[in-house]
Amino acid sequence: MVDATAVVIGAGGGIGRALVRALAASGRYARVHALSRQPRADDGRIVGGVIDVTDEASICHAAERIGSPLDLVVIATGILHEDGRMPEKALRELDGASLARIFELNTIGPALALKHFAPLLAKDRRAVIAALSARVGSISDNRTGGWYGYRASKAALNMIIKSAAIEIARSRPLALCVALHPGTVDTGLSQPFQRGVPPDRLFPPERAARQLLDVLADLKPASTGKMFGWDGSEIFP
Repeated sequence: MVDATAVVIGAGGGIGRALVRALAASGRYARVHALSRQPRADDGRIVGGVIDVTDEASICHAAERIGSPLDLVVIATGILHEDGRMPEKALRELDGASLARIFELNTIGPALALKHFAPLLAKDRRAVIAALSARVGSISDNRTGGWYGYRASKAALNMIIKSAAIEIARSRPLALCVALHPGTVDTGLSQPFQRGVPPDRLFPPERAARQLLDVLADLKPASTGKMFGWDGSEIFP
């Protein structure tokens, strides 16, 4: 086991929890920081911590507490539906408050996490900071419309990832900053939309976590700024 450090932001979600377990079991990290609004107790190499991506002071405090150098940061936060409000199917369903909430969690929160955690990435070796995005955030792949807030917030996140990657590369040429599409994962986020998903394309969180970590392990520095699917394929803007 190397003396490496990983951080999962959003460790209370289905994919986040699975990522923490997979990272701890891999033997590649001496410490895995599991950050969420309701942190878990420390367990061996897993270190619990508080973070609220809607509160920049909370993000800043979490980053300062962990410190550097970091080898892997995964931002696994996001929202598709909340309090019974489903994704919009038509323009008439758009609501300003709901749009603001979606952007707060899917775009602004991850952007602020990048702001505070990217400067902690190791400078002398390969390091990765990644955020969970979605294929539906690809403008060129949008053939059905709808889901206005979710699509737009993920498209905005992808642009932030691209810009951050360019900036990070100036001081950390070995680092990667990427977006990840985990596929359809059997969590509360996807539960209302699982009908019609082939069984071999509905991933348990544990499998999704392994697939995402395998993708990250295979990426080269030239891959920075891009979005990749669970199978390693590049997803274009």
